Amino acid sequence: MTQHGSIETCVAAAISGLRQDGFAVALWDLFGALAKPDNLIVMAYRDAGPPLVLLHRSDNPRVFARLETLYLSGAYRLDPYYELHLARVTDGAYRSRDIAPDAFQRSRYFTEYFGATTLIDEIAFVVPLAEGLSLNLCLGRDARSGRAFSAEDLAACQRVSPVIAALARAEWRDLKSDARPVEDTPALLMHAAKGRGIALSPRQAMVALLVLRGHSTPSIGLKLGVSPQTVKVFRKQLYQRCGISSQAELFSLMLPLLNDQSSASIPALGRGAEGRVPVAR
Repeated sequence: MTQHGSIETCVAAAISGLRQDGFAVALWDLFGALAKPDNLIVMAYRDAGPPLVLLHRSDNPRVFARLETLYLSGAYRLDPYYELHLARVTDGAYRSRDIAPDAFQRSRYFTEYFGATTLIDEIAFVVPLAEGLSLNLCLGRDARSGRAFSAEDLAACQRVSPVIAALARAEWRDLKSDARPVEDTPALLMHAAKGRGIALSPRQAMVALLVLRGHSTPSIGLKLGVSPQTVKVFRKQLYQRCGISSQAELFSLMLPLLNDQSSASIPALGRGAEGRVPVAR
C-alpha cells in the first residue's frame, strides 16, 4: 500500500474515471502508487507541428514555467522523447537517461531548458495511437524531491506499461493524426537560416541539429556514416559559416530558427491542480 492506495485499486479507479473529469486525478494517483513522481505531463506528439498538451500537474511552478514560451515554440524538436516518437518505438516505459544522446547532459538545450525546470529525471510511457501520432505520459522528478527514479521505479513502470497504454488509448481515442508528412527539420533550419543571410548545406544543417540534440562527435559520425575527424571538419565549416565559435552561440542562433508560431495552447492550472484539455474532436 502507498499513500495513493494499492496499484490495483488505482487502476480500478482510473478505469472507472475514463472519459470523465476525474480521470486526471485517478491517473495521478496511479502514477503516485507506481513511482511517486513530483510532476506529470501528457502530450501527443505529431510528425509535424508542436505536441498537444493534454494534461499536466506540478507543485513546483518552475517545472512548466517555460513550457509554452520555449518548449512548444520549437525546442521540442531537440527532446529525446520527440526523437523516440519519430523512431516509431513500440509501447513501453522509457527513462530519459537511457534514450538520450551520449552528450545530452552537456548540451545547451539541457542546461538552458532543464536547468530552469529543476527536472532531475523522467520516465515516459510512449503509446503510439496512429501513424504519425503518439502519446507521451511523462513522470518527472524535480527539485521538490531532489532524487532520481530508482531501478525499482523503472521496473514497476515497465511491468504496468500495457495497462497504462490501454488506459491512454481509451481516454484519448478521439485524437486523430493530421496526416502531414514528417517534418524535415534540417531543411527547416536551412530555410530559416537563409532568411538570416546564412547559407547552410544539407550536411551542415544536419550536423547543427545533431549537436543541438546532444550528440557527441563520435555519435554524429555514427549517425552520418563518417569518421569523427570528418565530423570535426563539418562542425568547423558550420561554425565558420555561422560566424560563431561555440555550442552556446550555435544554440542562441539556431533555437529562434526552430521557432514554431503555432504552439499548442495550455490549460491554466492552479498550483497543485490537475488539468485536462478537452480532446479535439
